Amino acid sequence: MKKETKRVEELQVSDLIANPVWQYVNSDILGETLVRPVKRIPVTSLTGKLVGTEVRLANGIFVWALVGNVDASNPRLTEHFLTVSFERDGKWFTLSRYHDFDYATQGPEALADFLKLDTNLMFPITYDISRYAKGVLSSLSGKILKEPREKLTRSEIIALAVP
Repeated sequence: MKKETKRVEELQVSDLIANPVWQYVNSDILGETLVRPVKRIPVTSLTGKLVGTEVRLANGIFVWALVGNVDASNPRLTEHFLTVSFERDGKWFTLSRYHDFDYATQGPEALADFLKLDTNLMFPITYDISRYAKGVLSSLSGKILKEPREKLTRSEIIALAVP
């Protein structure tokens, strides 16, 4: 039986409710942004996977998000490489990390514009995907700050990514 695949940017909240964990599908023909639902939860690894879940903004509002780049056994790696895309009215916005090239245009202020909120009402953003994966709790749940606790240099980021 062929599993359902979708372009990641076409995922809807209803898809995330039905299947919270999605895995990237490697296909040169179909493109790099295809994902398929993962049926067996909790997963033992989040490599190449996204988790659809509600995240809590500082003002108490919950919004749907896709959480990715989580290393279930390394909280520090997760802290610096975590990706989060937020859903609003069927559209997605991916928050850039402080070391991403497009941080100036896709950072916290741009997210505030997308969600139509003040940044002080959004941050910190709390997430918890521990029910979907096995691993270290501090990797699977945490807070996304407007400004990171620790900013690494480019060489430190590379060293962290490639041990």
